[in-house]
Amino acid sequence: MASSTAGQVIKCKAAVAWEAGEPLKIEEVEVAPPQAMEVRIKVHYTALCRTDLYFWEAKGQTPLFPRILGHEAAGVIESVGEGVTDLKEGDSVLPVFTGECGECRHCKSEESNMCDLLRINTDRGVMINDGKSRFSINGKPIYHFLGTSTFSEFTVAHVGCVAKINPEAPLDKVCILSCGVSTGMGATLNVAKPKKGSTVAIFGLGGVGLAAAEGARIAGASRIIGIDLNSDRVEKAKLFGVTEFINPKDHEKPIQEVIAERTDGGVDSSIECTGNVKAMIQAFESCHDGWGVAVLVGVPHSDAVFATSPLNFLSERTLKGTFFGNYKPRSDLPGLVELYLDKKLELEKFITHEVSFENINKAFDYMIKGESLRCVINVIGN
Repeated sequence: MASSTAGQVIKCKAAVAWEAGEPLKIEEVEVAPPQAMEVRIKVHYTALCRTDLYFWEAKGQTPLFPRILGHEAAGVIESVGEGVTDLKEGDSVLPVFTGECGECRHCKSEESNMCDLLRINTDRGVMINDGKSRFSINGKPIYHFLGTSTFSEFTVAHVGCVAKINPEAPLDKVCILSCGVSTGMGATLNVAKPKKGSTVAIFGLGGVGLAAAEGARIAGASRIIGIDLNSDRVEKAKLFGVTEFINPKDHEKPIQEVIAERTDGGVDSSIECTGNVKAMIQAFESCHDGWGVAVLVGVPHSDAVFATSPLNFLSERTLKGTFFGNYKPRSDLPGLVELYLDKKLELEKFITHEVSFENINKAFDYMIKGESLRCVINVIGN
């Protein structure tokens, strides 16, 4: 049975970014019905990720306003467009900033999750299908963000960017799996693949870094060394399995030398979660020769250059990169939800704040002040 609003324009509330750095405004927007291969989602909970903040500040990329930001969320399908067969009204879902068409070379490869059709596109503010926005105010289009735009009571996404999950899952918790937690955990579990009892270094103890530490904890690492310039992060990091902490500011010598001394020549794996190219080099050079693996997660400045001696590779260290923790959104995210439901993955400790939809700007304040890991925004309001 189709929902009473299927095929119709829905009027609802959305938090609109009108211009760079200006507080979001709760507006009444019109959300058009989903077109072919699209779904319309009733957003229940969304979280704020640093990427939202970055594009709201509009530093270092093409600014696009007015826009509805938000990409870390969970909700329920309200209606589906033509050709959609694997999702139906009432399904619990996670919308994701990148997709899985299932047809391209990347989707058919076991190694890659970088779908040709639906790979992340930060500049696009419209839907792929017809090059138009599904959001408008008084007939004027409001742009999309990352194909998700979850700072709205209803949103429209391509079906390939939507993961169907267990209906038993609490949406206010699993919403954080659609970006940062999966990125960090996957970098460890899918790319570094530390063995039980191994030593892992995590560079940067923000949300993604702590998720990487959680991955190392799940993998059974015996030592998880956290490296951060902010010593206030130590206590929180212990909850995610971090056993030792190093602040590079406390040491005269390069941090890779400090780590080598403490680990009999280097760590088995290191995960870099800051995006600072200097930290990337340090993470790689902190690895043990013969088997050490470094994984880059953080996104550097576009003109950054990674410089290290080729001898570091010739002595059998490995350097890898990852995108979204190498998870394929539709295939793999349902399994992470099950991991949470089986109590093997702990999500509650990532959520430091919760705010109402009307107070969404508080989430930005918490992040700017460095007070929050993840702030969940209650969009459904119950």
